[in-house]
Amino acid sequence: MRRRPGIGGLQTAAAARDQYRQLGENVAKIRTDLMKEQLTTFRTQLEDFARKHKNDIRKNPAFRSQFHNMCTKVGVDPLASNKGFWAELLGIGDFYYELGVQIVDICLATRPHNGGLINLQELCSLLRQRRKSDREAVSEDDCLRAISKLKVLGNGYEVISIGKRKLVRSVPTELNKDHNEILELAQAKGFVTVVEVERRLSWTTGRAIDAFDTLLDEGLAMIDDGHKDGVRRYWFPCVSSISTPVGADG
Repeated sequence: MRRRPGIGGLQTAAAARDQYRQLGENVAKIRTDLMKEQLTTFRTQLEDFARKHKNDIRKNPAFRSQFHNMCTKVGVDPLASNKGFWAELLGIGDFYYELGVQIVDICLATRPHNGGLINLQELCSLLRQRRKSDREAVSEDDCLRAISKLKVLGNGYEVISIGKRKLVRSVPTELNKDHNEILELAQAKGFVTVVEVERRLSWTTGRAIDAFDTLLDEGLAMIDDGHKDGVRRYWFPCVSSISTPVGADG
């Protein structure tokens, strides 16, 4: 018959557990302190790098994107405030604030045409036209970062993916799966028909017309009845190749 451990044995086991727990806490603290020390070193090196390559960061979009990726890895957000070290050193907070204002202007100017949903590439093109006299080049990555800061304005101003394209939404429109599938289908030619939707998506006529009616009500689609075959086309400016100069020269 096995003997149960006495009081002395239990006390010894409890003391051993306390020692292991304290050892674990000490190891965890050492690791945490080491990580903090490494992050502080990385941030210092990042500041030195930013000072050395200030002009490249401001003028070269690709270099600027890589710099942002470096910042993300060490938990630094140069766009968090227009005040402080990063704003004073690089001025990129003001740069993205200015981009944000111009993006809002373009979205408002083109809204009657596209219903508040614009192709990201078209938005960037219009933005470059507006800023052609400025020295700093603008990339899609810059546009995406500026748009991410516009979320403080509430609903709208976000990037959504439809098929292979990225669209910028500037109105609080809720698109469901049916709407997204129609927009993706329209990317090939810029328009679709009810018959095409029925055939390609295996929908009923009622389902297709209901989705089109919602997209028309939201201002995202336009009706084209001017064809000899009598087939109605539904055009979608946000995914078509049609570009508008509206707001490009403000």
